[in-house]
Amino acid sequence: MVHEGLKKVLNGVMQAEASAGRAPGSVTLIAVSKTFDGPEIMPVIEAGQRVFGENRVQEAKSKWPALKMRWPDVELHLIGPLQSNKAAEAVQLFDAIHTVDRPKIAEAISREMRRQAKPLKLFVQVNTGREPQKAGIDPDAADEFLAECRNVYGLEISGLMCIPPAEEDPAPHFTLLAEIARRNGIAGLSMGMSGDYAPAIACGATHVRVGSAIFGTRG
Repeated sequence: MVHEGLKKVLNGVMQAEASAGRAPGSVTLIAVSKTFDGPEIMPVIEAGQRVFGENRVQEAKSKWPALKMRWPDVELHLIGPLQSNKAAEAVQLFDAIHTVDRPKIAEAISREMRRQAKPLKLFVQVNTGREPQKAGIDPDAADEFLAECRNVYGLEISGLMCIPPAEEDPAPHFTLLAEIARRNGIAGLSMGMSGDYAPAIACGATHVRVGSAIFGTRG
């Protein structure tokens, strides 16, 4: 089955990989399904997509358990802010969390992963633009926080995530995130969305989070 939005984005990712001199398949496409319901998500799954992103625990809880029963190989990523009181549900439902950004969240996730005996892929969110309204650790505090995640909470951090300021060139933000990852020995870079995934891939993204280019905009 061909899904035109998905096909177009996958082709775009392949072209960006080639332009950056990167191996085919080195970038994971996360199809961001927030605000879309099961019947709208199913055609994308049926077309072969297996990695999806959601912003809110409660919204994901309302639609994904049934979908994952039908397609157990689907991988679900939390890409929106997480409150510590939702950590248990998040660990139960998701396979990866991209928004670890403060000690309280790190401690809650660590506790729940041990309690549920369920390891997750974890990304630390860095507020590269230092925007007060956005979640994420300050870039200057990232090294210390990454060490705290590892040494205090026993967390293995797979990657870093950022959302550049909407009105700025994203490339310097992607470059900054890649540099923080490099000096901390972290391989994963979750960066790039519908409008800027090509420059993100050029800067080393391993995961791109694309919603509207696949699903369209909600009317």
